[in-house]
Amino acid sequence: MIKAVVAGASGRMGKRLVALLRESPDFQVFGAVERRDHVDVGRDAGEVAGVGPLGVSIVDAIGKALPGAQVVLDFTAPAAAMQNLEAASQAGVAMVVGTTGLSGADLKRARELTGKIPCVQSPNMSVGVNVLYGVLAQVARTLGDGYDIEVIEAHHHFKKDSPSGTADRMAHVLAEALGRDLRKVGVYGRHGMVGERPKDEIAVHAIRAGDIVGEHTILFGGMGERIEITHRAHSRDNFAFGALRAARWVVGQSPGLYDMLDVLGLRLRA
Repeated sequence: MIKAVVAGASGRMGKRLVALLRESPDFQVFGAVERRDHVDVGRDAGEVAGVGPLGVSIVDAIGKALPGAQVVLDFTAPAAAMQNLEAASQAGVAMVVGTTGLSGADLKRARELTGKIPCVQSPNMSVGVNVLYGVLAQVARTLGDGYDIEVIEAHHHFKKDSPSGTADRMAHVLAEALGRDLRKVGVYGRHGMVGERPKDEIAVHAIRAGDIVGEHTILFGGMGERIEITHRAHSRDNFAFGALRAARWVVGQSPGLYDMLDVLGLRLRA
């Protein structure tokens, strides 16, 4: 059994991970971590997740949960995720990072830290979304420059980063497929007298409302027709199942920074 530690064990994703790990025959909930001031520190992780006692108490520091662990699953916040990656790298424990909002500097540091351990990092662990990246690249290359591209994402009102990491990744995939520099052609929302839309523009728009788990629509608009490709997440379980798939894969891999395309064997096709 793979001994797994859940960082952010009391969060929405953390609780689902604990529950699904408990149900999986090839995983053991080996540890659970929350921030020092969290009310659930000291409680049983299974009881917090609503699946009954597991005999695993939530601790207030990642270092307390790492000895003997094989993989850490992290859905926290950027600063916490980077601290956890630092600790996992020092301890030689593999990691799966689904935390969104990591900066360019964070990813640069992550590449340094994963010289010692294998780590899967992806803003979206959904299998469907990662398959979609390859589809979008193919569609964009086939349609070429004659179609306007808009990315619209919608999430619950608790989400802190905007646009979503998934929408941003989609915009980068589209720009790369068309040979464009997203730093020059990317537009994030519009307001005021913005003028006629440049043909090379790739726009990303964010919606925050209620309890929307996650929706991403990519619109290719041509003269006389429109193509829309949409992915809707119905529950957080699809992200959690993807994270478990990544955790199974990453244990035993060579050190390095991977993503879900590597896990799914789609790297050469994306």
